[in-house]
Amino acid sequence: MKLRVLGCSGGVGNELKTTSLLVDDDILIDAGSGVGELTLDEMRKIRHVFLTHSHLDHFSFLPLLVDSIFPSIRDALVVHGQPVTLKALQTHVFNWTIWPDFAKLPTEDKPVMRYQELTPGDTFELDGRKLEMIGVNHIVPGVGYRMECDTGAFAFSGDTTTNDNLWNVLNGYDRLDLLLVEAAFANADIDLSKRSGHYTADLLAADLKKLRHKPDIYITHNKPGHETVIMSECRQAISDRKVAAAETGLVFTL
Repeated sequence: MKLRVLGCSGGVGNELKTTSLLVDDDILIDAGSGVGELTLDEMRKIRHVFLTHSHLDHFSFLPLLVDSIFPSIRDALVVHGQPVTLKALQTHVFNWTIWPDFAKLPTEDKPVMRYQELTPGDTFELDGRKLEMIGVNHIVPGVGYRMECDTGAFAFSGDTTTNDNLWNVLNGYDRLDLLLVEAAFANADIDLSKRSGHYTADLLAADLKKLRHKPDIYITHNKPGHETVIMSECRQAISDRKVAAAETGLVFTL
């Protein structure tokens, strides 16, 4: 199983891309501006998109992705998410005003895109890979995901702040090789971080004590311009684990 980071920033600017992870060549976890790193041929191979929540930076390129592959797609692209997340897309984006409703194009009985609801605790299996949706703590209903195959396992927190469920679920498995987890704000912005449902280094360090596994840890979703401070604080607060900054273009083989 191969994991490629297409985008992992909390904003945009020059090389910064918002959240999107490519698993092998057919699965996206989130569809932020990082999707723009893909060629058209690579986009055509994607069959499933798993969304963490309804905020723009995590789905902004989904409408453009579907539109780009529309002329050549044969089987519908399946967009997975919590019911509230999918409802937000249907109501506010794929509504014929902001964007065409591709769940009804070219025809309602054979659309280019379809929705599949998942709830935390649900699992999805595809070609030897198993994915679990995990409820987390964000300002809107949000989830993370754990994905495994015979040779490895990784987890992605999505956007979250202090919670128990993410760590309890991960502790229920025997293996975790890689963890991508957010730290959006510097410690000085802890009040803002709590109100908006994000981690600081100190909040993340406290929660990581709940995790019994020792995976390699890559930090995502830093606010642009604050990356150096946030990563310095993460390395200082999480001194007992391997911690690095996630970057667009990183590839992991599990």
